[in-house]
Amino acid sequence: MSQTLTMATTDLQCKVNNTAHNADEFGFERLVLRRGSRFTITVNFMFRGYQPNDDKVSFIVQTGVEASGAFEKITFPLSNTLAENSWNAALVSNVGNQLTLSICSPSTSKIGHFSLNMMCSTKDQSSIFNLGEFILLFNPWCSADAVFLDADDKRREYVLNDQGLTYYGTHKHISASAWNFGQFEHGIVDICLKLLNASKNYDDNPKEDFSKRNDPIYISRIISAVVNCNDDNGILLGNWGSDYSKGIAPTQWNGSISILRKWNELGCQPVRYGQCWVFAAVACTVLRCLGIATRHITNFNSAHDKEQDLKIDTFCDESGRTLNLTKDSMWNYHCWVECWMTRPDLKPGYDGWQVLDPTPQEKSGGVFCCGPSPLKAIKNGDIDLKYDTPFVFAEVNADCVTWLVYKDGSKRQISVNHQLVGQHISTKAVGRDEREDLTHNYKYAEGLQEERDTFNKADAKLNLPTKLDNTMTIKLNASQTNLNGQNFETSVVVKNNTSVVKNCRLMFCAQTILHNGKSIQECGWKDLESFKLGPQEVKTETFQVRYSDYSKSITEHNQICITSLVIEYDANEVLVAKKVITLQNPELDIKIIGEPVQYREIVAEICFTNPLPEHLYNGVFHVEGAGLTEEQVLQCPVKSISPGQQVKIRTKFTPQKSGLRKMIVDFDCNKLKDLKGYKNIIIKPSPK
Repeated sequence: MSQTLTMATTDLQCKVNNTAHNADEFGFERLVLRRGSRFTITVNFMFRGYQPNDDKVSFIVQTGVEASGAFEKITFPLSNTLAENSWNAALVSNVGNQLTLSICSPSTSKIGHFSLNMMCSTKDQSSIFNLGEFILLFNPWCSADAVFLDADDKRREYVLNDQGLTYYGTHKHISASAWNFGQFEHGIVDICLKLLNASKNYDDNPKEDFSKRNDPIYISRIISAVVNCNDDNGILLGNWGSDYSKGIAPTQWNGSISILRKWNELGCQPVRYGQCWVFAAVACTVLRCLGIATRHITNFNSAHDKEQDLKIDTFCDESGRTLNLTKDSMWNYHCWVECWMTRPDLKPGYDGWQVLDPTPQEKSGGVFCCGPSPLKAIKNGDIDLKYDTPFVFAEVNADCVTWLVYKDGSKRQISVNHQLVGQHISTKAVGRDEREDLTHNYKYAEGLQEERDTFNKADAKLNLPTKLDNTMTIKLNASQTNLNGQNFETSVVVKNNTSVVKNCRLMFCAQTILHNGKSIQECGWKDLESFKLGPQEVKTETFQVRYSDYSKSITEHNQICITSLVIEYDANEVLVAKKVITLQNPELDIKIIGEPVQYREIVAEICFTNPLPEHLYNGVFHVEGAGLTEEQVLQCPVKSISPGQQVKIRTKFTPQKSGLRKMIVDFDCNKLKDLKGYKNIIIKPSPK
């Protein structure tokens, strides 16, 4: 009787397989694979080798938790050739006691942690041997996978790039900040897979939830829900106020790694705090880690249409002060992500980029999530298509309606703006640190027939306001750059378009605001009770806002809303103009001393000059970079910095990865809460 096969050792060939599966950035300590592609393993037997005529060999892959019912076990035999669309194994070589095998997963397989076992039978004897474990992810390199992206440069950017840029500010002054996505850092892939079990869907019905782990539409929607913690054991708690004393201010995060690890260390308790760009960046990390091409998006002048009527109402009193009287809001900027996949659940034509918004704004299907919504449906006004397309359409297309509130509480519509919402929709360009404008992907250019047809299609069941006919025009102007710590001026230009004299009152009001547009405190006001305009006359009036007034209530977003109100008494005509000013912080000067080489300690020097006319206290520098530091590192507390004083610090780190790396630096103190900079560093590979 032949002795049954007995396994001695197994080699999962992690370096070869991970590299072949575009998963080498995860390292080579474990096997990380992408579905739909073959991988090779070697098995060594103890006493004799595999004999095809006597031995029967099959394999068992398992994933999930059997006790919960969220479990899958698949058995398949060893054959001579590999087949498509199923788990299968084929013989590569059989020499002596060594057996080399090629195994392939289907392109529709579930993702997650898997175990691999081999069952060997010889006549009436059989044994099962554990060959090891592996992680299986989506595969944008496989043409049969629903997430396939047929462009290598885009796969490098949207799947493999572990660092990037996010955009913020206003549509007239766009700034960039570096972000450390870090999807390949140690332990992050395990946390991302663990996150799938944190959803409300999994808690309610783990078996049903698990059955959909192969579907990127479902997975992306789950990620949209669990990045926030509003309904489940999700990652981030949002905070749009100004008190972050019970956590970390959203502006202090420079990457996703610390957030994800902190959530894991807290036992799946929420990390405090996040705002839109943080929610979106963490979602980008998770989706890229799982193998779905994803990009971080910023929409300037983004509407939150609470009333679902495609209009955003704002209110001001007779002095021009903005009033917080509405549930609607228009964010100076708002961030979400786009991910790439097919949409077999919809009629043809909606494959490609899908919008996901993990910031908890409105409930969808009973939980705070949004998407995936096809970008093509948003552009064409097909708001009946899932998921949440009407909400996203409004974010980029809603009309802005301003109302004047009189002392007796009555309201009067004084302006309608059809073009303000959805400006300069931005993402990092492929392969370079430049901004790519994606607005044309979301809507047709103003004035084109397609643009009106699209809006009319979406507006078929709504009664939107029409633009008012005014006999005067008003426009607010400001310098392109206004520095934090200094006084600044705005000017208003008012034109009389008639042949009669206009007797008016002109008012200015400055208010510090949150980045969702809500007012905080007045920081300047000017009233010209007698402002006369002759026939066809154009007048300009200036308005200064002082640092001593705005410094008391300005937030880390450095934003001030200027409102100018003109009231014409004879015809009872009212005009309003608004402009959001984002004050610019000084730049951090970052220098690398010496030649950067992988695995060798390098030194970075950071210089900062206090721009404010007052002392800064309790300053702290944070340094972070994928492949440069393990996660966010605190460096050199600074107790006090006098006006105009320059501070220099030096920090040391040892880069673990070669190539282009981003060193991200953040400075926080009592008066400056969002001072950021980054330095691109070319790290030379370690000498052999």
